[in-house]
Amino acid sequence: MIRHIYFYRLKCILRDKITLFWTLLFPILLGLLFNMAFSNLLSSELFSEIKIAVVDNAEYRENISFQEALSAVSSGFDSENSNLIKLFDVTYTSKEEADSLLKDGKITGYIYFDNGIKLVVKKTSGLYQTIIKSFLDDYKQTTATVHRIISEKSSNVNDSPSAIQKVFTNVINDVYDRVNYIEELTVGKASPNPIVHYFYTLIAMACLYGGFWGLKEVAAAQANLSAQAARVNLAPTSKLKVFFVSVLAAVTVQLSIIFILLLFLIFILKVDFGNQIGYIILTCIIGTFTGVTFGTFIASIVKKGEGMKIGVLIGASMTMSFLAGMMYANMKIIINTKVPILGYLNPANLLADAFYSLYFYDTYTRFFTNIILLCCLTAVFSLITYLVLRRQKYASI
Repeated sequence: MIRHIYFYRLKCILRDKITLFWTLLFPILLGLLFNMAFSNLLSSELFSEIKIAVVDNAEYRENISFQEALSAVSSGFDSENSNLIKLFDVTYTSKEEADSLLKDGKITGYIYFDNGIKLVVKKTSGLYQTIIKSFLDDYKQTTATVHRIISEKSSNVNDSPSAIQKVFTNVINDVYDRVNYIEELTVGKASPNPIVHYFYTLIAMACLYGGFWGLKEVAAAQANLSAQAARVNLAPTSKLKVFFVSVLAAVTVQLSIIFILLLFLIFILKVDFGNQIGYIILTCIIGTFTGVTFGTFIASIVKKGEGMKIGVLIGASMTMSFLAGMMYANMKIIINTKVPILGYLNPANLLADAFYSLYFYDTYTRFFTNIILLCCLTAVFSLITYLVLRRQKYASI
């Protein structure tokens, strides 16, 4: 009997084309839109050499040190990675031509000498403008420091040319041999990637959409909502047992949908979920149970018709997805900073965070914290559904 009910509910679920669209095809289409929107986001942030101009006048030609500094950042070479590192793409021209290039937007700014170094830019703010100014400020500070040190040290040695030359050489070597005391380290096993979080929240939303199946199973068990439910209530089989088997069938279908979506994201869209396959599958299973039981919870506590229940389910699912950072990634940070308890009560946030912790962190503390909280929410949803359905009696069917 139980086996018959299970397969019967599977057939009923698979024939529901509208719900299959929202639980399977809609997340896939949304994933394609995410991929189209974010595919060039990181590449657009890659640095490209800054186009500048230098006015080639007499004062510039006399400043050999600046010419060498500019040449070093315009045609540098990284011996460790064997890659050319060019900060500036320099055009040498007259001041009139530099003004014309700047006006036409062909350069970011130009440098000219007129009793000192001058910088002319079209916009006073911007990343590239800041880089040019920082380069010139660093050059001015370094030059002033070198002149001061040489002047002080030269006064403490004899005036012989060889002694002064030795002081000059030592100072220049110290300038070139700068020591970097800051070491870049990653706190996790992967580099931070702001893009993957959107796809993790997409999986979380798809799990919550499993609530559609849970909602329909509750409707199929309430005799006042359908003739089918009335027949189920008149049958000699335990109503709760039938409902449990029906929910199991819904979980089976929804879990298959989540796995299809996961394979699509990994192999078609190339989204990185890390290599913890077992834990990824565990997260999908727990997330599916949470989503389906969330649907049964909504259906059991909302006393209006099926349309109202579906509206509440969609509104709650999308609100939780938004708070998890699906539409605005910084929203997750805002919630964790301002109202952290809300993040722990949000299944979408817990699911997305579980995937991200597998991708980014070396330890599993955060992952298992999310999984335990999801199991607790699933238990709460299931218990409330059970208590509500158990008390329902019908005077006549």
